[in-house]
Amino acid sequence: MKHPILWIHGEAVGPSNPALVAHPGRPAVFVFDTALLEGATPAQSLSLKRIGFLYECLLELPVTLRRGDVAEQVLAFAGAHGADGIVTSAATDPRFGGICRQLERHLPLQVLEPEPFVVLEPEPNLGRFSRYWRQAERAVWAQWATAPGPR
Repeated sequence: MKHPILWIHGEAVGPSNPALVAHPGRPAVFVFDTALLEGATPAQSLSLKRIGFLYECLLELPVTLRRGDVAEQVLAFAGAHGADGIVTSAATDPRFGGICRQLERHLPLQVLEPEPFVVLEPEPNLGRFSRYWRQAERAVWAQWATAPGPR
């Protein structure tokens, strides 16, 4: 790929997103997923707090915001920019694989692995943030305690 677009999603909305780091200056898009915004049940939808958090994070990034079906919007963005592929970062969302398969029917897709926030043994339970954080918090603070201070 010489002219990819970058698909930024809700699991990597910071400046260290691997796609943004690997391809600085390339057009990037984030899609507010209608299926999540209008979830069939409250458990399947995004809270206003989460939507606000995502929006505030995205304001810090060089990204175009869209709303709708993720695959359709990413492909439309790619077409508008004459892209020859799509670059994104890996995600744990169960829907991620299905979206990737839809995109790959039309354009090459490269999925980059993000630098882990913390390495946990055994693999963390990602079903609920609170369970993950109980496991991760000790490792995070241990890293900070051993990190070199300001010089």
